[in-house]
Amino acid sequence: MSKTPLYKPYPGPAAGWGALRSVTQAWMNSRQPLKNLRAMLRTNQHGGFDCPGCAWGDDPAAGRINFCENGAKAVNWEATRRAVDADFFARYSVEQLRAQSDYWLEYQGRLTRPMILRPGDSHYRPIEWSQAFALIGNQLRQLPDPRRAEFYTSGRASNEAAFLYQLMVRALGSNNFPDCSNMCHEASGVALNRHLGNGKGSVTLDDFAYADAIFLFGQNPGSNHPRMLEPLSQAVRRGAQVVCFNPLRERGLERFQHPQSPRQMLGNNSDPTHSAYFRPHLGGDLAALRGMAKMLWQWEQEAQANGKPAVFDHAFLQANSLDLTPYLALLDATPWDTICEQSGLTLAELERAARIYAASERVIICWAMGITQHHHSVATIGEIVNLQLLRGNLGRPGAGVCPVRGHSNVQGDRTMGINERPGQAFLDALEQHLDFHPPQEPGHNTVTALQAMLAGEVDVFIGLGGNFAQATPDSQQAHQALRNCQLTVQISTKLNRSHLTPGQTALILPCLGRTDIDHQASGAQAVTVEDSFSMIHASYGQLPPLSTEMRSEPAIIAGIAQAALGNWPVNWSELVADYDRIRDLIAACIPGFTDFNQRLQPPGGFHLPNPVNRHQWQTPSGRAEFSLHPLPASHLPASVLNSGQQPELILQSLRSHDQYNTTIYGLHDRYRGVSGHRQVLFINALDRERLGWPPGARVDIESLWDDAIERRVPGFSLIDFDIPLGQAAAYYPEINPLLPLASYGAESFTPTAKFIAIRLRPNTASNPPLSVSGAIINL
Repeated sequence: MSKTPLYKPYPGPAAGWGALRSVTQAWMNSRQPLKNLRAMLRTNQHGGFDCPGCAWGDDPAAGRINFCENGAKAVNWEATRRAVDADFFARYSVEQLRAQSDYWLEYQGRLTRPMILRPGDSHYRPIEWSQAFALIGNQLRQLPDPRRAEFYTSGRASNEAAFLYQLMVRALGSNNFPDCSNMCHEASGVALNRHLGNGKGSVTLDDFAYADAIFLFGQNPGSNHPRMLEPLSQAVRRGAQVVCFNPLRERGLERFQHPQSPRQMLGNNSDPTHSAYFRPHLGGDLAALRGMAKMLWQWEQEAQANGKPAVFDHAFLQANSLDLTPYLALLDATPWDTICEQSGLTLAELERAARIYAASERVIICWAMGITQHHHSVATIGEIVNLQLLRGNLGRPGAGVCPVRGHSNVQGDRTMGINERPGQAFLDALEQHLDFHPPQEPGHNTVTALQAMLAGEVDVFIGLGGNFAQATPDSQQAHQALRNCQLTVQISTKLNRSHLTPGQTALILPCLGRTDIDHQASGAQAVTVEDSFSMIHASYGQLPPLSTEMRSEPAIIAGIAQAALGNWPVNWSELVADYDRIRDLIAACIPGFTDFNQRLQPPGGFHLPNPVNRHQWQTPSGRAEFSLHPLPASHLPASVLNSGQQPELILQSLRSHDQYNTTIYGLHDRYRGVSGHRQVLFINALDRERLGWPPGARVDIESLWDDAIERRVPGFSLIDFDIPLGQAAAYYPEINPLLPLASYGAESFTPTAKFIAIRLRPNTASNPPLSVSGAIINL
């Protein structure tokens, strides 16, 4: 197969016939299409399993088909008959496997039994569960300080697994919880907690049907949350405004063809998914929001002078917020020239957006990682809150703030206590109900965990799901951090790069996935998850596990805890015998979960209420608080300015349509027209010409920082794309080596993956081997 990527602009809408073809291919590739088809019909259904993909909420009225194209890919990717067993590891050394692509590694199938890589070994070898638990338990007990262990969590973990995990770690004496949320929506939690007193979104799925306007910032629902396309298209159809702020013109934000609509499918029709589309500079959303608020303030002053109806909701502000004066002074002090320059939008565009906002009685503002993965993300989300406060768009139907989370239970994990800075009320509840004193000092997040690992201050790393080696920034350093550990433990469903970046000793512990039937002593078990709208759902696996050697995540955690702690502070094996017992503990310790087991019985689960919707502000002042961040003097970090080089482009990471997080389902990106390759750089043709590169040139990408570390990724092909001047885009995780570990958000520590200063250099190396058939190439 040629290593030259194929590029052909995609003419179709999001979803529709293209999605059906893609889903059919995923079914056939699973090697058990009929079983998986039956299982798919139980996705997001009462008594079925919750989709292991994104955290978008379930619609109880959706009928028998309540999944999207990417959800189908996630299910079929997990529910495959391919097995990575002991024979596989005997056949391939770690070095041979390390040479393969991430796509090839996961394509090989499900991990089926515990494996160990001992010091000096070239191959993973089988190990019994009892021996694996004993090894981990001994290592944890022998630590001179429990803080010399890191406990990572993926958003795929269930509430039951997450609660047991945090209990085990705190019983050991640590709050070290590097978590996938540290790398995505951490800024959302920081900003919403600070200004509203609750770190979660305030809207429900039903609110989208009542909104007069829906604003989307830095989000691509077509690939990342496809079920969101239906409420967006419905909103436009009923006359609501859907306003998008995104540098790229993403297909899901343009047109949508509903796969369950005979009218659209047979007529090959589609609905628009926006009514206005603005394309800001990378990092320019804070200035754009400030400009909209400044417009509202000007119109408010004009209304006061002319005796016209107020633009601001003064009754709401007086009842719920602190003094507005400092924020209005900040608006007055921010020049229009600065706002337009930083936002990349004209005054006319900002006025249009503000007029749509002001004319709408009920407004929802949504955002995703295009907002949260910047240095000033906390300030930007604070400005979203400011805008909503000015018009009273909180705590009423059809209005609110909506951070659209990524993985299916990343929000639930945080609710269960996966937090390096836990609230005191949560720690006190653990102490009261479980009779032990949890550690009080803050632990490590993802960035500080990596820093500690690099400094030789960590002996043990345990990963509950995910692919830490590839998800984290600054790949060269992240991989070294893992290798510095004495023991690395990966609790996983499939083979990935983290298994091939071992500590001195490495364990792979194969776990059940969301689709697998989970049998424990009391029978088949349900787990629970929390979606972006704070709905708690039960999830029941539907397919027999591929191997009897697989264990559930709660059972694996309990096995480790039993080996390290014995029957303290709980009887771990009794809890795992019946997950109702875990949920009873959750109900005792965490507000909102009273009668947890009983409330799971009705279809749709139950909602965790947000105090914001009752206008109860759990802030120090007891009021909603305005953010008072000035616009940054420059978006370029000082370390880039001090590097002695000027960036040629600003790069953002993005996902292809054939992936979810670090999981690569295939080498195609249908909506962007790319097939057969992932090492591509989307660039404006005028920028390519300015920099002197011919069409399709293969280049190395080099990032700029002042720490004397060369960060370069080789062999990326330039693709002319409709992207604003000065910007570029490429796929994650391939560009993670370019992102310095020290480049993270103020207060959030979230890696700044949407703003990387780069230069292009002549290609110095060929592309890595490609695989599309499942055969190892070029060993």
